[in-house]
Amino acid sequence: MNDTSSIMAVDVDGQLREFRVLDEELLPPVNEFKRFWRVFFKRKVVLICFVVVLLFVFAAFFAKWVAPYDPNEADYYSVMTQPSSTHLLGTDTLGRDLLSRIIYGTQIALEVGLITVIISAAIGTVIGLVAGYATGAVQAIIMRITDAIMAIPSLILQLLISQVVGHGTFGVVVAISLTLFPGYIRLICGQVQSVKQNDYVQAERCMGASRSRIMFKHILPNCVSPLIVQMTMMMGVAILSEASLSFLGLGITPPTPAWGSMCYDGYQYLMTNPLLSIAPGLAIMLLVLSFNMVGDGLRDALDPRLRGSLN
Repeated sequence: MNDTSSIMAVDVDGQLREFRVLDEELLPPVNEFKRFWRVFFKRKVVLICFVVVLLFVFAAFFAKWVAPYDPNEADYYSVMTQPSSTHLLGTDTLGRDLLSRIIYGTQIALEVGLITVIISAAIGTVIGLVAGYATGAVQAIIMRITDAIMAIPSLILQLLISQVVGHGTFGVVVAISLTLFPGYIRLICGQVQSVKQNDYVQAERCMGASRSRIMFKHILPNCVSPLIVQMTMMMGVAILSEASLSFLGLGITPPTPAWGSMCYDGYQYLMTNPLLSIAPGLAIMLLVLSFNMVGDGLRDALDPRLRGSLN
């Protein structure tokens, strides 16, 4: 099929010439799904990190079959053993298999990360929509409170909240969620202030549409892309925060395997058995780094400026 057409135009020399131009109607439509994956996997580091995240998710879902031992099963005849064919990463101070505890610790890391990200994103999105769409005193009050919360170091605020709420999974989720949602408020507020100036929003307002309809039907869908990127990157922050609280003894309570508490239990044996701290520390580093790189890849793939640039 011929996808060009001819037009007559005057060139730079003043001569009437025939030019062949591309006929846009005959071009195949851009495959958005294909474009997304091509941009997303354009960098090899993003592909590698995406595979790493999938491996951690697989280990979390199938820990019962992947882990060679029960993570809480103590073997006092095999205390502090070095890596061997029986225990690939050795055992801890109670004879528990280190590899099994790391695999089961993936469940806690992903569970806490996912729940806190969803809760904080939901709270921050709603408040950010109100702050961005409103003007005057309402917006000023919300944003000043948000700035005040963000001015407090997140770890200190998490320690304070966890002391009030209590330890365990519930306390960790509440503490981390209440320190992450201000970031979503600032993000969504900025997006809303930009989107609400578009002509279709102004037209909807002139037609008498309610504020809730405009915010949730016309403005919020245009804020989804940066919100997804933010949530992906906040997964790494939430996992790191949970590990920090567990390391300080204010997170997941023993004997539940948590990477932060495992690092704390093994740091005093760094000279004799360094894997007790290094192995869970590497797991934290790999998962957090992978989520950050995946989020960076999503930002490139969801960037509106790249839409239609690839077929």
